[in-house]
Amino acid sequence: MGFRIGGALTLSALMLNGIPASAQQKGFIESRPVAAVDPYIGSGGHGHVFVGASVPYGAVQVGPTNIVKGWDWCSGYHYSDSVVIGFSQMHLSGTGIGDLGDVLMMPYTGKVRTNRGTQENPTSGYGSHYSHAREKARPGYYAVKLDDYNIDVELTASERVALHKYTFPKNEPSNIIIDLKEGIGWDAPVETFIRKVDDYTLEGYRYSKGWAVDQRVWFTIKSNVPVKQFQVFEGDNKQAGISLKGKEVKGVISFEKSPGQVMLKVGISPVSSANALANINAEMPGWDFAKVVNSANAKWDKELSKVDIQTKDEAARRVFYTALYHTMIDPALFNDHDGSYRGTDKKVYPNPGFDNYSVFSLWDIYRSAAPLTTILHPEKVNSFVNSMITIHKQQGKLPVWPLMGSETNCMVGYHGVPPIVDAYLKGFTGFNAEDAFAAMKATSMRDDLGVKYVKERGYIPADKEYESVSKALEYAIDDWCIAAMAKKMGKQEDYEYYKKRAAYYKNYFDSSIKFVRPRMADGSFKTPYDPFNSIHEKGDFTEGNGWQYTWLVPQDVEGLINLMGGDEAFTRKLDSLFTAKGDMGAEASSDISGLIGMYAHGNEPSHHVTYMYAFAGNQWKTAEKVRQVMKAFYFDQPEGLAGNEDCGAMSSWYVFSSLGFYPVNPANGVYVMGSPLFDKASVKLEGGKTFTVQTINNSKDNIYIQSMTLNGKPYTKSFITHQDLVKGGTMVVTMGSKPNYNFGKAVADRPANNL
Repeated sequence: MGFRIGGALTLSALMLNGIPASAQQKGFIESRPVAAVDPYIGSGGHGHVFVGASVPYGAVQVGPTNIVKGWDWCSGYHYSDSVVIGFSQMHLSGTGIGDLGDVLMMPYTGKVRTNRGTQENPTSGYGSHYSHAREKARPGYYAVKLDDYNIDVELTASERVALHKYTFPKNEPSNIIIDLKEGIGWDAPVETFIRKVDDYTLEGYRYSKGWAVDQRVWFTIKSNVPVKQFQVFEGDNKQAGISLKGKEVKGVISFEKSPGQVMLKVGISPVSSANALANINAEMPGWDFAKVVNSANAKWDKELSKVDIQTKDEAARRVFYTALYHTMIDPALFNDHDGSYRGTDKKVYPNPGFDNYSVFSLWDIYRSAAPLTTILHPEKVNSFVNSMITIHKQQGKLPVWPLMGSETNCMVGYHGVPPIVDAYLKGFTGFNAEDAFAAMKATSMRDDLGVKYVKERGYIPADKEYESVSKALEYAIDDWCIAAMAKKMGKQEDYEYYKKRAAYYKNYFDSSIKFVRPRMADGSFKTPYDPFNSIHEKGDFTEGNGWQYTWLVPQDVEGLINLMGGDEAFTRKLDSLFTAKGDMGAEASSDISGLIGMYAHGNEPSHHVTYMYAFAGNQWKTAEKVRQVMKAFYFDQPEGLAGNEDCGAMSSWYVFSSLGFYPVNPANGVYVMGSPLFDKASVKLEGGKTFTVQTINNSKDNIYIQSMTLNGKPYTKSFITHQDLVKGGTMVVTMGSKPNYNFGKAVADRPANNL
């Protein structure tokens, strides 16, 4: 793409991280991983990623907020924009719905203005134009020039505290607004409050509704300069005093003369302003901005360095480390430094003995982002699982899509199940297995969202329930996971019951056309039916059609092969997915993107599909398709993601696939081989071990696996188990330009979903 300003490998960016531009050896780019991250990748198109400063899995994501003009501004920022209205403390990354944007702050000059302005005339309010030429984004640092005010803004963060630095021009009246009205997307204030505590301290809270139906955040702001003039407003109407409660409260700090440089520490808390202040005192007691930046970047570099790749392809290195970075923005920490947090029942709980997390985009991340965590961040897994088990105790079911202590009930399935089962089957013991199983069983035995019909009929009637096919297919995946955990726990009756439910996907398979198809209450298949445009046949599918959902059987690929008529028939049908052309309807969802035929990489239900060839003994076709997807849909430009990032889901597919393997079944600990992208990739594991994938004769043309060895011994399987991977070792993969049709051909060498 060239070295654009703000890009990942500009000289200034390298110097910012203390990395000399000469850090290259023998054709490989040897700079630290954090310098390879380009946060702008995915900030254009439909990627919806967060741009700003944070630390891995932090509660704070502080960054710029534009005027939201539609779906592509779900994170609050889009690369196409040129107007900023402020810098919010919390943002989502890659979601398909907008929310957060809490505690928006904006410096500006001139007279006091309390509205944000317009896209056409931002300085009619406090907004400003900006340019990417005067903007820098790194994982732990963000900077921009506000062109209309000649103000330099710099941002960085710790886990629960944002640090703002504003440099005002000389001889200008200056202001800083704290706007509690503004949010992102669906978000709207319900009750807001701010007050001046003393000349250096402000505090308040913001209650809002939107995607998160009842979000509550408390804040404390500490200034390094005295706050002498402070005014409060309800909307744009000035009110008396230095404190105010209302629906759209705003506070304005004013300086008659330029204050020069101002720094503001903003602590957030799900519990109280007092806790927000305690978070500041614990995490950021001083005012050394560079020290906080260096600490944030060091935290990112530590996590990113868990995978060391060697490649001559500079762009691929940027794409990889940016993808890895995107997998660690969420889930977001949702407790205070003392461990206390607010539950989904809105009660305050003391330290439970684990870190409480929120922002689990479960419909998306259960497929590959959660399994990736078990490899790269095993120290987080127990906290993630315990957070979900605790949510069950508070709301009576496992989380569906929890957002800052609020259940959004977004998307289909009860997908808290696969990450819990995956952790249990991989040997994680830092949670109560009986409590976990009880939570899964209770969630799967409810009567809402079509589960009643699953229990009664073995399928969900399309004339009784919206998105019936997608719901049932997703439930079957979750039920397979429950059966697997029941089996290991010795719960035979539960095992048999959920094993049966895991096979209910077969009730949707129409053997006459070899597609899944909605069924009616009388047992008949729905007519008329067109697998191309069925996305709009009264909502039988969730963000997809019959072409895409026919393959949503990662828990029993062998069973689907049998339904299709065997290996050859299955392979022919799967081939047709990538060549099919048809009308999806004029109103087809924007999520149906990244198309190769009817394969839709821009949405997660398709992500495992390229790897299904290996189950039919045709691993070479998997290699072919995986390389095609990586080349077509992941690149180092703002438009470099084919669809919504979805809190790490799109990026975790790339991380796994570029390493050379992928978890088709989200909980059985089997990784199916694809086509490793790099000359060498080493993954740091617990206990000082390392698992390395080294390739021979790898290139853009040599995409097919010819042979492999594992720790010096011939390895003929087209998969590797989690158990073998975490032992550490070296896998050497010899690549070639033509398929080795026999690699992974034998039934014994194919991946399996034994239950």
